[in-house]
Amino acid sequence: MTRVVLAEDEVLLRAGLASLLARFDFEVVAAVGTAPGLRDAVRAYEPELVVTDIRMPPGLRDDGLRTAVALRAERPRLAVMVLSQHVRPEYASALLASGDGRGVGYLLKDRVAEVAEFAGQLRTVAAGGTVVDPDVVRRLLHRPRDPLAALSPREREVLTLLAEGRSNAAIAARLRVSEAAVGKHVGNILAKLGLPPSDDTNRRVLAALTYLSAGAAPPTGTVGSPGPGGGPAA
Repeated sequence: MTRVVLAEDEVLLRAGLASLLARFDFEVVAAVGTAPGLRDAVRAYEPELVVTDIRMPPGLRDDGLRTAVALRAERPRLAVMVLSQHVRPEYASALLASGDGRGVGYLLKDRVAEVAEFAGQLRTVAAGGTVVDPDVVRRLLHRPRDPLAALSPREREVLTLLAEGRSNAAIAARLRVSEAAVGKHVGNILAKLGLPPSDDTNRRVLAALTYLSAGAAPPTGTVGSPGPGGGPAA
């Protein structure tokens, strides 16, 4: 039997999934409701497969995904099936880039129509295969080839200064905006570039490398330019 750690914060759904997995000869060695619980359970029980939601406490954002990617860095052969409510190509990219790229799955919850088919997809992932929802595949294939194409002019300015190694405070002073505004721009940049979830320092470095690899040049005459009426640009 395939040993599974299940991570889902909704109690009823977690119980339902655990019962479903048991019906199809998966051994659920732990069922947890938080991302730290997922990490601890994998380290304690050494499963072959993790089935996790993306949004998990404590942050209720991408905690489940980030934990799964971190665990695959420790255990590249750990198979992971991620369940999501929404199509998020950047999350799928992060998962597919983890470990050795094998034994991963990304499915949308509301498109799982047949439990037997779902069990088969779990077996495929556990055996080292890859299962990705067709909608996610289409979104991945139609992402802009230019990694910077999705960025707004202001985000390009911020990325230019970030690539120079400037802090948020230094960028804010240069552009004459608040640090909070810079932080928001940086968050948008990281999300639009689809960078793998990791600590903020590593993501900033990856953003800078993406900028340099794209051969981008600073927007001419815009960095630090005043907004309408001579005030700072937003």
